[in-house]
Amino acid sequence: MSEIYQVNRASHHHENTGRLLESGQFNSLWEITLISLQLGDVGHIIQLAIAPVFLLAGVGTTLMVLTNRLARIIDRSRALEDLIQNNNSAKQKPGLRQELHELYERAHLINRAITLGTSCGLLICLVIASLFLGDAMGLGLDKLIAALFVGSILSLVGSYGFFLREIFVATKTLTRQRQFGSEKERS
Repeated sequence: MSEIYQVNRASHHHENTGRLLESGQFNSLWEITLISLQLGDVGHIIQLAIAPVFLLAGVGTTLMVLTNRLARIIDRSRALEDLIQNNNSAKQKPGLRQELHELYERAHLINRAITLGTSCGLLICLVIASLFLGDAMGLGLDKLIAALFVGSILSLVGSYGFFLREIFVATKTLTRQRQFGSEKERS
């Protein structure tokens, strides 16, 4: 059904384009293409773009969570660096340098997650733009749109993978600190 609709729409579009160019009212194919976009076409494009827009909203929320975690990691690492620099080595709590190393590891993981999440958002924007451009210009961008969408999903999966690894490192740090506290209480 969709193929028949597209073929009929494309042949109707080309017939109208030929007549409009012959009439001399328009100087270029671009002007005709802009004029020939009908409300139904735009409505159809918007329906197709809704799913990527919802995905984009979810990616934006994920990026906000990731950047908030990165900000907390940076704040904690700065506090630890100051504590290490201001205290002499005899007074330092054991494990501060290890915690600082774990914070650096977490920051790198979050940075990778943010990079892949941002790439996902960019690819989704390109999907939406390609949907509108392909329909408005009568271009067959189906394979490009599919490739961009698959790329965005793979980027999102990678982003969540790095995020999950960062959570594991944070949990490991918390477990280590709790065990150190228990050992200290026994002493």
